Amino acid sequence: MSITKTSELIGMKKVSNAVAYTLKKMIPYARPGMSTKQLDDYGARILKSFGANSAPHKTYKFPGWTCISVNHEFCHGIPSSNRLLQEGDLINIDVSAELNGFWSDNGASFVLGEDKNGHQELVNASKEILQKAIYNIKSGIKISDIGYLIEKEAKKRGYKVIKNLTGHGIGRSLHEEPSEIANFRDRFNLTRFKKNAVVAIETFISTHSNYAVTLNDGWTMVGNKGGYMAQYEHTIVVTDQKPIILTEKNEIWS
Repeated sequence: MSITKTSELIGMKKVSNAVAYTLKKMIPYARPGMSTKQLDDYGARILKSFGANSAPHKTYKFPGWTCISVNHEFCHGIPSSNRLLQEGDLINIDVSAELNGFWSDNGASFVLGEDKNGHQELVNASKEILQKAIYNIKSGIKISDIGYLIEKEAKKRGYKVIKNLTGHGIGRSLHEEPSEIANFRDRFNLTRFKKNAVVAIETFISTHSNYAVTLNDGWTMVGNKGGYMAQYEHTIVVTDQKPIILTEKNEIWS
C-alpha cells in the first residue's frame, strides 16, 4: 500500500507494534526442551492481547499463528508438539498479523543458547545485511539495486542468497505490489521504490543453497542443496530519506 493519510500511518504503526512486540518476546521465551507449538502458543497469546489475527492463518489457513523453522528448515515451519528445541539450534521466527484491516510482517533468526554448531556468524551476516539494505532504500532507488547490494554483501562474507524467497509490498493485505523484492539483481525487474510505499524487506542468507523447496507437508521449505539459512525482516515506509521502520520495536538490531 501507499500511505496517503495520517490514519493509515497510525493503523500501520499499531499492527507493526503488535508483530514487533510479539517477536521481541518470543525470542527470549524460547528454551531447550520447549516444543515449537508451546512457543507458537505464547506468540498467539501476545497477538490476541493486541486484538491481532495471524496473517498466514487468515490468508492461507497456515496451521499455526507464527512460522517457526529450526535448523535445516528455511521458512514456513509448522509449530508442532513433537518438535523440541535443543541447545545450539538455529531458529527462525516469522510473525505477521492483521489488525483493523492493516497488515505487517517481521522476522528474525537466532541461536538458542550456546552456539554449539557455529551458526552465529550466519545470523550476524543476515542481520547486518538487512540493516545495510534498508538504509540504502529511498524513493527512486531500483529494487534490483537493493537486491544486488544484498547478494554482494552475502558473497563478501562467503554466503549465498535464496533466489525464490523475496520481500514484498504489504499494508492492506499480506502480499501486495511490489510482489518481489529479491535478494539478487533481477535484471528483468525495472521497478523503483516509491515514496510512501509500505514494504517488507527480508534477507535470506544461506550457507549452501540458492533455492528453497517445499517439503511434503506443503508448507516447510528447505534448501535445494541443504545447509542453513538465516532470515531477518522489517516492515518499512519508503521516504525521500531514511525509511520509517514500522517494526523497530522488535529491537532486532539492539
